Amino acid sequence: MIAVIQRVSQASVAIDKKIHAAISAGLVILVGIAENDTEIDAEWICNKILSLRIFSDKEEKMNLSLMDIDGEILLISQFTLLANTTKGNRPSYILAAKPSIAIPLYKYCIEKLKNILGDKLKTGEFGADMQVSLINDGPVTIVLNSKEK
Repeated sequence: MIAVIQRVSQASVAIDKKIHAAISAGLVILVGIAENDTEIDAEWICNKILSLRIFSDKEEKMNLSLMDIDGEILLISQFTLLANTTKGNRPSYILAAKPSIAIPLYKYCIEKLKNILGDKLKTGEFGADMQVSLINDGPVTIVLNSKEK
């Protein structure tokens, strides 16, 4: 499982030109689920997201977690994170999980994060054509891969 984490001052996701969800300070998480991912990968990613100390403290050092700042998450599924670009110019998505695997793991992440964050967790819609808007704060962008833990 791959997660691209962006620290934001605000973000939103639109579907069919209508705002589907929006957050203020927190994280936009783009998550890509691989064919061989399991709940163990999802658990690790979620725990890491919640504990990463990437928000500034009073001394402007990145020393606080999302939980410390009472921040929000906008979680978006994005299979293109699993793109293989080693051959030619057209990416292959053969490593991305099929919906029968990806949807349950995406829902697992949603439930795990919702149990901790409640209504501070917002999501996109799996498989939808979405437009994500954000203001990357910092900028801070971190990539996690559950296979590299």
